[in-house]
Amino acid sequence: MTTRAPHTSPAEPESGPARTPPRAEPETHRPEPGPAPHAAPAARPKPLRADAARNRAKVLEAAREAFAAEGVTVPLDEIARRAGVGAGTVYRHFPTKEALFEAVVADRLDALAADAEALLDAADPGAAFFEFFVAMVRDADGKKDLADALAASGVGLSAQTLASAARLHAGLGELLGRAHAAGAVRDGVSVADLHALAVGALAAEARAAAEPPYVQGRLTGLICDGLRPSAGGPTRTEG
Repeated sequence: MTTRAPHTSPAEPESGPARTPPRAEPETHRPEPGPAPHAAPAARPKPLRADAARNRAKVLEAAREAFAAEGVTVPLDEIARRAGVGAGTVYRHFPTKEALFEAVVADRLDALAADAEALLDAADPGAAFFEFFVAMVRDADGKKDLADALAASGVGLSAQTLASAARLHAGLGELLGRAHAAGAVRDGVSVADLHALAVGALAAEARAAAEPPYVQGRLTGLICDGLRPSAGGPTRTEG
């Protein structure tokens, strides 16, 4: 005969005082890790070696001449050949043709901005304004890189190029403001108007050059005449 084991129920808690769970240690607030006090600033990019800087300058000069003569369609390999360096040197400094083009344009815009800033203390604000406007158009006449950059209106440009363009915009705006105050420019002309007129002057000069006899700067002079106040006083434009 098989003896069955007695039925056991789930274990009951032992009698006696209830056990107190171990006390949790108080949680100590630890501040989020942050920058160490007096942390050293991030390291700046190392300057180029002398030979690398020379090669970069050669590439920029060759690109400047190529873009000025032929626009942005010149291949990077051709620019490398004209600069007398290997294609790898060009790609090392400028990974794309767009990056090289923008570097050239930024340098040109910075140079124009410096010219504008140098005229801000001129004794005759009107003469200084028109001198700069004519020089800006003349500098870009026949140079497709700046013409293309102006026509692009800053779309898709890098931060560096936009900063250079903003510097030129500010310098031109100050020259215009001083000319307005002196009564040398008709009322209502804006910097945006001047950019549009500069692009228009480039197109007009290019077309006139194809139809001799051509007098360089004549059409730009006509545009400048339109910017001056009329004989009866300043002309207020709407908008």
